[in-house]
Amino acid sequence: MHFTSEQRLDDGVLEREFTLGEIPGILWTPTPTPASAPAPLILLGHPPLGLRGMYPRLVARARHSAAEGFATATIELPGSGDRPRSPAAEQARADLRRAMEAGEPVGDEIVDALVLPMVDKAVPEWQAALDALLSLPEIGGPVGFSGGVISIGIRLAVVEPRISAAVLFAGSFVPRALFEEARQVTIPLHVLLQWDDEGNDRQAALDLFDAFGSKEKSLHAHLGGHAGVPQSAGDAAAQFFTRHLK
Repeated sequence: MHFTSEQRLDDGVLEREFTLGEIPGILWTPTPTPASAPAPLILLGHPPLGLRGMYPRLVARARHSAAEGFATATIELPGSGDRPRSPAAEQARADLRRAMEAGEPVGDEIVDALVLPMVDKAVPEWQAALDALLSLPEIGGPVGFSGGVISIGIRLAVVEPRISAAVLFAGSFVPRALFEEARQVTIPLHVLLQWDDEGNDRQAALDLFDAFGSKEKSLHAHLGGHAGVPQSAGDAAAQFFTRHLK
């Protein structure tokens, strides 16, 4: 991990950009006090829209988490931002747009081609980032995962034992193979669902929640579209992490 820049935000949160090999990322840490212990860590997931485009939402989440004593970090997803594009993923994305614009069902082949390669590549990258982040003296466990592409969250919850709890957003297409992996998830889950999400199959989201193997899982559904998540949902997610990571 190589830090490339740092700045102190107006609320005292330290923001540092870094690279992990060729992967860009951002780390936010709360203002330390003389009695500060290493901060628990939340990995901030996000859609594949690039860190620059997602920055306002990410930094708002990071500052909210820092106020609760959490460090937060995020990395650029494969094929996003300035990272190299995959011709197969670009074709799958075009096929998805075409199906949605035509009002046609989105077939499993399109979902698999778009999501599975991203999950296969992104999850080891998140694990490498976690290795580097937990080596910093100001950061300790436990670790949570929050938001982003739900399929990445599912895979991480299955394969990464250092993640103790997750907040997942049911707002993206999930391959059928990931439904089977969801049955292996056992960590506490807090799942958000926008009831009128225009790009999400509500029944599929409910089926996925039912598939999760966690003994402690809660579904928080709110009226409104994909971008209409209320502030109260963020507050409830913060309380969830406070219970499970502190």
